[in-house]
Amino acid sequence: MRVISGISRGCKLKSPEGLSTRPTTDRIKESLFNILSPDLYECRFLDIFSGSGAIGIEALSRGAKEAVLIDNSEKAMAVIKENLIHTKLNEKAEILKADVFVALKALGSKGRQFDIIFLDPPYASGLYSQVLSAIVEFKLLDENGYIVAEQSSNDAPAEVDGLVNYRIKDYKTSKMAFYALEENND
Repeated sequence: MRVISGISRGCKLKSPEGLSTRPTTDRIKESLFNILSPDLYECRFLDIFSGSGAIGIEALSRGAKEAVLIDNSEKAMAVIKENLIHTKLNEKAEILKADVFVALKALGSKGRQFDIIFLDPPYASGLYSQVLSAIVEFKLLDENGYIVAEQSSNDAPAEVDGLVNYRIKDYKTSKMAFYALEENND
């Protein structure tokens, strides 16, 4: 696993050991960032269920102004910190070791908003709808921003009040579902 493009291009990234983390493959990551690239420069990026931090780090490498990376695993936090230092992007990143809902509520209480939110919860966790609802509830998505949710190719996109699913990008074993605020897509 490596940083594909930008100022940290080519830097190898570590991944937490074990089966609890399922890193997005370089091929899928490259495809995703080709889609995101027009919106990355100077954006505020939120990476939920960060794992190794690879998605948030890729966003920073490609010009995001800031990235907040959330994970509740001690192993993941250690790897994220190490990867941020190795890529020299630690000054632009904030990492939160917390339960996802606690972290989202804390960000919302501070009035934080993001232009791009990426989430990749464990596939069988049933957390997609709950996390998407929390993003809406805590007003974390900028009115012109969007959410990208990586999920199993077998799962249907979540239906969440306040969000509209406007795009799906399919891969072999996973897909990316894109969401925007409903009032901006009427």
